[in-house]
Amino acid sequence: MTASEDTGTAASQLRRVTQALQRFIHVEAAGGVVLLVCTLFALAFANSPLSYEFLSIWKTELGLSLGAIEFSHSLKHWINDGLMAIFFFVIGLEVKRELTLGELRDPRQAALPIVGAIGGMIVPAGIYLALQAGEPGMRGWGVPMATDIAFVVGCMAILGKRVPRGLRVMILSLAIADDVGAILVIAIGYTDSINLLSLALGVVGIGAVLGLSRLGVRRVSIYVIVGSLVWLAFHESGVHATIAGVILGLLTPSRSHGSPARVGEALNWLQRIFEGHDRGHHERPDAVRGARQAIRETISPLEYLENTLHPWVAFLIMPVFALANAGVPIVLSDLTHPVAVATAAGLVIGKPLGITLMAVLAVRFGIASLPESVTWRQIIGGGLLAGIGFTMALFIASLAFEGELLNASKVGILVASALSAIAGFAILATGGAKRVD
Repeated sequence: MTASEDTGTAASQLRRVTQALQRFIHVEAAGGVVLLVCTLFALAFANSPLSYEFLSIWKTELGLSLGAIEFSHSLKHWINDGLMAIFFFVIGLEVKRELTLGELRDPRQAALPIVGAIGGMIVPAGIYLALQAGEPGMRGWGVPMATDIAFVVGCMAILGKRVPRGLRVMILSLAIADDVGAILVIAIGYTDSINLLSLALGVVGIGAVLGLSRLGVRRVSIYVIVGSLVWLAFHESGVHATIAGVILGLLTPSRSHGSPARVGEALNWLQRIFEGHDRGHHERPDAVRGARQAIRETISPLEYLENTLHPWVAFLIMPVFALANAGVPIVLSDLTHPVAVATAAGLVIGKPLGITLMAVLAVRFGIASLPESVTWRQIIGGGLLAGIGFTMALFIASLAFEGELLNASKVGILVASALSAIAGFAILATGGAKRVD
């Protein structure tokens, strides 16, 4: 390959990454609006005379039975363990994209968001544990560690040019790194017991996915079947089923199988068939399928699946999750419940403090540098926005608690997310101070 071709390939890859990032931001921003509407809807119904009927919907039992074998769970369980597995699969795709094509690929660029994410998880958990040590709510230490990408992106979209591109990319990368941490928290901190046989079957299924990929199998339907069996094995193992989605997302190839040359050949054949220069009409279906497959394989499975599933996650799965989980009857005593206070303190205080403190240390010690045109004030504002912990925080809360403690945790998440959004929005909207390195 010549130098000019190499440069052209690099420019093309950069353009694709930039376009993917822009599309991601637009979908997340619009999805954030839908998510907010569904959250308010759930809260309104949960605190209305129809509260009992609304909350009872999610307790409806759904399942399958075959002789003595029965697989039945509540609608809320199917949403949290089933639909959310697709959400986590897309997270796995996003992490893989960032590690192979995005900001996390370059160690120097990745240092700041990764270090910031670590601080944004450790400090909130530490504050929570300091307030809940030895108390029944101590199990919720993982709740304030999570950041909600959709709401954060929505806030940054409203702020527009007041948010420099460097800060936007950093916060997105930080949120993705944060998701990795939250996944580890779910896998390690909220797995009570493990069925080794089921887990072994899940591992075998993952091996089968790798084997199929090595053999060159391209049909998505086959991977859907195998992936569903992996999900079922993880579900029965005691390790949360959504972890299967993350692993499968990370295993998705990030390189395309096809080439422009192959597309040209397929289209040329198709043209000859339809112009009558080649054999009869019976070859038309094969020519159409060949051209379609050649075009499809010019983009990687990762790009294709992320582009296909991301809108479904943003506009259907996350809003349905919000409807099923954000509906909590609120009474004044919930606002001062120790679990609600600890959760809110972790998100509102711990998130910006941990992110900013670790960012300062990383810059001072030369591990990383601030993005271009980004000030420390804006880092603090971005850290406050990261305190919006909605989706993942609610998910972890549902694993950690039941009953009164779950309600209190949800109230803390909702209040903290609102306060974090308002504070972060106010700081970023009023400009920044001079950058200090």
